[in-house]
Amino acid sequence: MEGGFLLRIDVFTLLPEAMQAYLDSSILGRAQRANRIEIRLHSIRDYAHDRHRTTDDAPYGGGGGMLMKPEPVFEAVETVLAESLGEVPVILLTPQGRVLSQQMAHEFLQHSRLALICGRYEGVDERIRERLATDELSIGDYVLTGGELPALVLIDAIARLVPGVLGDPGGAAQDSHASGLLEHPQYTRPAEYRGWRVPEALLSGDHARVANWRRRESLRRTLLRRPDLLQRAALTDEDRATIHEIQDELGTESDR
Repeated sequence: MEGGFLLRIDVFTLLPEAMQAYLDSSILGRAQRANRIEIRLHSIRDYAHDRHRTTDDAPYGGGGGMLMKPEPVFEAVETVLAESLGEVPVILLTPQGRVLSQQMAHEFLQHSRLALICGRYEGVDERIRERLATDELSIGDYVLTGGELPALVLIDAIARLVPGVLGDPGGAAQDSHASGLLEHPQYTRPAEYRGWRVPEALLSGDHARVANWRRRESLRRTLLRRPDLLQRAALTDEDRATIHEIQDELGTESDR
């Protein structure tokens, strides 16, 4: 895409200043400076043209809270996307959306540009959801005060998958959920601390032994903490045999 960026994300929010510091920091900041990703924050309030730059109003039919008005949101998205409107996914961050997963992060990366709408107050006018957003996304079954934090979570999850963003090219592939399993335990120096030693396999220098240990511990951790993931993970016959061995070990330990 233009400027050499691999991914552009336009974020529509009432609180751009609240997001800027995080986006300028650490990996995301370096990725932007290296032209791997481009993130543009757009204040929805800039597209409200009344004296008070009003972006919310009371819901028809009564009820508590305020709703984001459709006019400034539509104008903001339509102005920024312009000719790209209809081609770029427009994602509304809302607790009613489908829950973000690692697979979805990979799916979003198939697009060179994304638009995110951060809800606020009690929610958004339904016409934004029906006529402007092309997708709705949640980061979990709980309610936050706005869509800014979910937007940052989504940006972070997608950006680390962009080639060149992480220092270690294979880093993202080893993360929890990247393979459908939880990540194996990790250790660093010293090899012994307060009598607690790093597993011998990791100190052996034998790459095959290290890989086997990591796979086994990844399967063990997933079995213990998120067994539901095993139903969807791509498992080999060897993986399944290892899981049975671990289950037998755990059964033996529980009998003691």
